[in-house]
Amino acid sequence: MEDLNFFTLLKNRIYYFLFIERFNKKLQIDFPKNIKRWDFIQHIINKYNYKSYLEIGCDKDQSFSKISVNTKVGVDPISGGNVRKTSDDFFQDNKQNFDIIFIDGLHHYDQVKKDINNSLNFLNKNGFILVHDCLPRTKAHQSVPRYRGSWNGDVWKAIVELRTKHNLNIFTSKIDLGVGVIKKELNKNILEIDIDNFKDLKFRDYYYNYKSFMNIKSYEDTLKCI
Repeated sequence: MEDLNFFTLLKNRIYYFLFIERFNKKLQIDFPKNIKRWDFIQHIINKYNYKSYLEIGCDKDQSFSKISVNTKVGVDPISGGNVRKTSDDFFQDNKQNFDIIFIDGLHHYDQVKKDINNSLNFLNKNGFILVHDCLPRTKAHQSVPRYRGSWNGDVWKAIVELRTKHNLNIFTSKIDLGVGVIKKELNKNILEIDIDNFKDLKFRDYYYNYKSFMNIKSYEDTLKCI
């Protein structure tokens, strides 16, 4: 659980400003107010008659409690769900595959990438992996270390990196702070980017390239693609 007291957030803000990035432009991304991540998850479950659902990072069960499916597993080390473990520990012990997996755990690039790669090992054929918080609108929304309450983290960097892979088809649905959609299939829209370490990407890079980086689709187009 992250320490979000005032002094920690202030210290992190100063650190980020001094040592990481000072770019302050903001994006205007309008998300539909009537479509939430759990609506999208349930739509996919219903469309494909899926039987099993895994959620990584449940918090107060904002999504987990709203999903209706035969088998659902929610993993969180602190609260919510029905498995009290870190995602790393869960995947190390897990023997079950799932039709759809929703990742909303620790919003740090390294951990998100690890959660996605682990999820790929337990995804049923023709299944989906969804990733929350992919479209931050300001530097502060994606800062690591975190220095504000409302926060996406640098989830976006993991999506950018994985979009360079030939065996993963990925786009980002412009709903509910951005939901990444991942399928194990041929990538027909590979991202070409010359970078050695994706963790080194800055919000400035994202600001000027976010549409191509994230392969963004409206919800209407999202429904046509799944």
